[in-house]
Amino acid sequence: MSAISTVRTTDPNEAAGFIIRGGVVAFPTETVYGLGASIFNQTAVRKIFEAKGRPSDNPLIAHIGDVGQVELLALELSADAEKLIEHFFPGPLTIVVKKSEAVPAIATAGLDTIGIRMPNSELALAFLRACGTPIVAPSANISGRPSPTTWQAVLEDLDGKIDCILQGEPTDIGLESTVVDCSVEPPLLLRRGAVSIHELRAVVPLIRELASGEAGAEKSPGLRHKHYSPRARVAIRRELPAGFAGRAAFIGMRKPEGVFVETRVANSAEEYAAALFEFFRECDRGGIELIVCEPVPETGIGAALMDRIRRAAEG
Repeated sequence: MSAISTVRTTDPNEAAGFIIRGGVVAFPTETVYGLGASIFNQTAVRKIFEAKGRPSDNPLIAHIGDVGQVELLALELSADAEKLIEHFFPGPLTIVVKKSEAVPAIATAGLDTIGIRMPNSELALAFLRACGTPIVAPSANISGRPSPTTWQAVLEDLDGKIDCILQGEPTDIGLESTVVDCSVEPPLLLRRGAVSIHELRAVVPLIRELASGEAGAEKSPGLRHKHYSPRARVAIRRELPAGFAGRAAFIGMRKPEGVFVETRVANSAEEYAAALFEFFRECDRGGIELIVCEPVPETGIGAALMDRIRRAAEG
């Protein structure tokens, strides 16, 4: 892929112009920065896969600027899907539904379903509405790397590979959206995020979680391929492994034991989650060999946080 000049702007209308002309644009949401293209432009969607080095069997999530755009993408909506949309759009929730015939196969990895979400970000919504069409957008990073939570992280990975970066503030949540499959009965929680299983069940009580080895993971990004991994090794613990003498860093909610080159102590699980991916990137920039991540209780966003840490450790 030949290098292109990546434009940086704070104007959502200027960024939307690149989408309208068939380009790809990185933009901020409340979760992480996404890399967007018009869902109905197959050539533009293909550019996302090329820029990221993303496997073609990894489906994309459609982002909308108005709830009315759901009908452009969904073949049908169950009563449960409608309840979740009513309660959580805009917000960090993706619902998976049967796709309409207008949605190209390249956007869904050949599946008959499509994930849809409406971000809860003023800048993202201004951008999406200026585009005038639903946008497919995975995280705006090289596949497998930690998701970007700042525009600088996007630039680090994708400068010269994409048309434009819409510059906003660092993201609030720092972890990708919760994903619920509403194409099955009862609905199935595929990926954990800021919307917890308890919050979901307050609206749709019968939602269940994906069991280990159960079919369904292919409908959600972030479940089948290597994700969220820094170059450093990740260990889930509070202290240095016995005998380790290299450059180590720590992130968690309590002051660590031992000597670390870099330390980040968060005041809450929410703060920990928001800092995680950028901390991974800072450690890579500093030549850290081991990142020690303190485990947290798996309640609320803690469940999503531990999911991402485990996947990073597996990488």
